[in-house]
Amino acid sequence: MTEVVNDQNMVSEQTVAIDAEWIQAVQDCYAEMSGLFIYLMDKDGRNITQMSGDAVEMSRIRAAVPKKQIDDIFERVMHGNTEEQIVEDTGYSNVKVASIAIKIDGVASICWVVCACIEGIEDDDALLNFHSTVKEKTFTDSLDFIRLISVRLYAATYGKANAIAESVKSRSAELQMFHELRKSEFMTDIVSLLDSDEAFEDICQQMVDYVGNYSDIAHAYVLRPNVSGVGVDVLGEFLKEGRSSLRGVARIDDVLKYIKIVGDKPTVVSYKTRLEQEERDWLNSLGLTSCVALPVFTSKPNRQVAMYAVFVDDAPGRMWDRDEIKFFGDAERIIQSILEKRMQKNYLASSYKSLESILDNVGTAIYVRDIESGQILFANRIFKNSFSKEMEDGTVERLFEKEQRYNAGTSYFEVEYPQRKRWYDLNTTYIRWVDGRRVLLCSIVDITDKKLYQQKIEQQANNDFLTGLYNRMSCERDLARFIEEAKLNHSKGALLYLDLDDFKHINDGLGHQYGDVLLKAISHCLSRIDGVENTCYRMGGDEFIIVIPHTSMARFDEIIEEIRVVFNRPWFLKGADYYCTTSMGIVTFPDEGDTVQDVIKKADIAMYEAKRAGKNRTAYYSDSRDSDSNKRLDMEKSMRDATSDDYKEFEVYYQPIIDTHKGGICTGAEALIRWNSSELGFVSPGDFIPLAEYLGLINPIGNYVLKEACLACKSWNDNGHPYYKVNVNLSVVQLLQNDVVETVENIIKETGINPRNLTLEVTESLAINDMERMKRILSSIKKLGVRIALDDFGTGYSSLSHIREIPLDVIKVDQSFVKDLAVDQYAQAFVRMVGELADALGVKICVEGIETEEQLRVLDNMNIRLIQGFYFDKPMRRYVFEEKYVTGCIDEMDAPDDFFDPVEELTDEDRSILY
Repeated sequence: MTEVVNDQNMVSEQTVAIDAEWIQAVQDCYAEMSGLFIYLMDKDGRNITQMSGDAVEMSRIRAAVPKKQIDDIFERVMHGNTEEQIVEDTGYSNVKVASIAIKIDGVASICWVVCACIEGIEDDDALLNFHSTVKEKTFTDSLDFIRLISVRLYAATYGKANAIAESVKSRSAELQMFHELRKSEFMTDIVSLLDSDEAFEDICQQMVDYVGNYSDIAHAYVLRPNVSGVGVDVLGEFLKEGRSSLRGVARIDDVLKYIKIVGDKPTVVSYKTRLEQEERDWLNSLGLTSCVALPVFTSKPNRQVAMYAVFVDDAPGRMWDRDEIKFFGDAERIIQSILEKRMQKNYLASSYKSLESILDNVGTAIYVRDIESGQILFANRIFKNSFSKEMEDGTVERLFEKEQRYNAGTSYFEVEYPQRKRWYDLNTTYIRWVDGRRVLLCSIVDITDKKLYQQKIEQQANNDFLTGLYNRMSCERDLARFIEEAKLNHSKGALLYLDLDDFKHINDGLGHQYGDVLLKAISHCLSRIDGVENTCYRMGGDEFIIVIPHTSMARFDEIIEEIRVVFNRPWFLKGADYYCTTSMGIVTFPDEGDTVQDVIKKADIAMYEAKRAGKNRTAYYSDSRDSDSNKRLDMEKSMRDATSDDYKEFEVYYQPIIDTHKGGICTGAEALIRWNSSELGFVSPGDFIPLAEYLGLINPIGNYVLKEACLACKSWNDNGHPYYKVNVNLSVVQLLQNDVVETVENIIKETGINPRNLTLEVTESLAINDMERMKRILSSIKKLGVRIALDDFGTGYSSLSHIREIPLDVIKVDQSFVKDLAVDQYAQAFVRMVGELADALGVKICVEGIETEEQLRVLDNMNIRLIQGFYFDKPMRRYVFEEKYVTGCIDEMDAPDDFFDPVEELTDEDRSILY
């Protein structure tokens, strides 16, 4: 127990310790990157880190910012009540100093000091010839960034401290409960000795065994000076495992001398107790560090010491605690009672009084009941104080022994007392009473704190930790009950399965923290709808279930409408409004499903139908959709099996890309995924790619295609076509992954492809919220040497300004503009305009979907070089492509202008932004 308490006292200090070296390293890096001068102080004004910044100009910035000014703003932010961040001018017009107080639970803990020389100020009062300058907006943005990161770091650290403290507290409570229960069990065993008819020496031996095993001490003895006064009788001896008896070690004279010192008063000796040197030396010679000696008296009126109960230990630094000494005293009083009973066997009243006195001082509620009459023969003080009303009402037996069947030995039960909201552990055993009657001895321990803790753990198991809604396990449990209630009442209920549309785009585009904010806001709104306040569940990710019980079906239409209203309004995230709609599937029970699995499955089927129909829709389950839905479920199962089987059923096809300026030669190919399922046969990409995105499998499948395409292109390059390129489509989901650049980089290194021969195609219809982030990602991919193509141009959301900002190499005109190219003047004008735009931007243009000679002829007078379509060839397996365009073909291509340029390495700054 002492160990647990010490852990609990120290946990906060251990958990929130500051790693100054780590902070210094991060601070140095950030200062070098930003051009600032930064250091960190604790709440007493002592430096936690040294100033970071340009080493050459650090002395000048120190001289420019007076220490008195820093001390003043430190005092204001750390000990004032209103300001947490201060920015001040200095004696130089272009030098600013700021202090930022980081507060945890309203208490300022640390303070950042930030100095900067502002760019663009060069008047007479400016600090001149200073090279480490920053823009003023960069300076203020950096202050906000430092404060935000520090608060989050400390909040997480304190959250961890609180969690550890709660765990230690729980462990301490459970350990305390265990000790109390164990003490109760041993005390019950010791008390049962009162009824024993065995020899007194045997009883003493059992008593020291019980005490020794419970207290985990080295030795325990019951010693009785013999009548002659020249010896000692050992009535009971306990030896801890591995310990030797002291009988042959301790001299009788020394033992008698020590007993004489103890006399008729209890003696407690720990390793700190002051003793005569002779006494301490004697204990040391026996290898002992501590001792408790308790005299056992005969009964009145001739009260005198009859024997001694001695408990000793050899553990270094042994200190007895109060509970141990009290337990020894309780055991000693039991021995004394037995002794008195034996000496005054016929004096029952005296024995009963001794028993009462003993049990009144035991830290457990105890009562004894006559089995025949049901009369309570004895109740100790704790029991009387706790259950006086029940004793008066005669309800004790019904409360603690209701429906219990005791065996001949000891029994243990857990008893709930609903009226008091308390729980108890009940320990029962049969003993012989002082008058020979067979009675039931019951000891009771209050375990309410333990039960409340268990309930807290159960609540955590049943609720979603992020949103506070009930989780999947609770949903399945409650739904089973609602189905049964609907059956019994011959009525109907409904289950609504909601899946957020394109939530992953928001989650990846804005960051997971904003995704969490959105999920919590949606959960809060759903749980406020009248009729379903307690039947909203988060199934995981962005999926929710709402159960409308049969008692709320009268409001069915209103509930559906209120849900629509929730998703028709924008959500304010990261300083702007964003829309997040939902696809909802509805199924009623028990008419359309009478089991939990059936109802949830059919609601999921309906939800998928709503999503496939265009999202932001509601679909009701019907048997007519069952075949399509089953087909979708079969496809889902087959797709999961295919991805888990090393993608063997997926195959990469290649469609040649033709260069018309070189006489129609092949310059490479576009890699296209095909799925030939062993169960479903050939599945159209238009069917399985949306499903792969929905199931979250598009990333591994896309990475597989990328790797296979790179391996193929590397083979073409090594076999006579060094300038052949391969185009690979990159889905929106892939592009929004935090590690997309790292993934591309690893595949390039693993396959050995020249990155100049790899083109990644991204769709124009990227409905993203953070164009700046997208430009950073594409720029980093470009640094690897990879080319970027904008696919399906003309069908998406891109503005010309965005086209200009994105680092492109190729623009691909969507085939929808090519279909009527031979006769449609608008299509011709559009393609011609894109060609001129590509010239202006310095990028190439590729036209997809050319199927006829007429379409090809229209392109002759336009600035079109790269063409792709069925007119030249359909997508084909790799070996077919290689037979036609690689093996035996003469390479007539020229090396691109930048083919031999060195590839840039990603910098640490690039990686810190992306990952």
